[in-house]
Amino acid sequence: MIRVLVAEDHTIVREGIKQLIGMARDMLVVGEAGNGEQLMDVLRQTPCDVVLLDISMPGVNGLEAIPRIRALLQPPAMLMLSMHDEAQMAARALKVGAAGYATKDSDPALLLTAIRKVASGGRYIDPELADRMVFEVGLTDSRPPHALLSEREFSVFERLVQGEGVNEIAQHLAISSKTVSTHKARLMEKMGAHSVAELVKYAMEHKLV
Repeated sequence: MIRVLVAEDHTIVREGIKQLIGMARDMLVVGEAGNGEQLMDVLRQTPCDVVLLDISMPGVNGLEAIPRIRALLQPPAMLMLSMHDEAQMAARALKVGAAGYATKDSDPALLLTAIRKVASGGRYIDPELADRMVFEVGLTDSRPPHALLSEREFSVFERLVQGEGVNEIAQHLAISSKTVSTHKARLMEKMGAHSVAELVKYAMEHKLV
């Protein structure tokens, strides 16, 4: 029996996933979480084989949670679930330790396949996305500017475009405001942006929000 923990902040989506997994004979939902902090608490108390992890949860988001989950004594396999069929986002998640990446609009049967695959130690990438990743991420040097950001810079970028201020970001990421300001300056330089408004425009054009 594959034990699955569902971390997703939208209740309707979470219930839908739980129903879907409930119909599979070889799977069981052993826990759920609506944000990153809750997820870490549940994980410490609930053994599971696979975490289905929404990439853009409030608080500690999915990408930021990956290293924390990997640091656990017996880390489960992580299957990222995203609204975005964004090749850069998928590449980033896999690079920091996720075992798979599926999009929320993919076929329900594919999601079950993905869970089985990562539970057995394999890797899974949404088939349509896999093709694009080869071209967008693998073969070209003309990568979009946000692909050049470090993990931490990308976290700061994501929060800036969602309207968070420097102090708020510092609190969420548990770093000083000064460090956030340094990351902000560096990421704006890398992306050739002169204002947060430009970052927001960029994020919308690249479907990052």
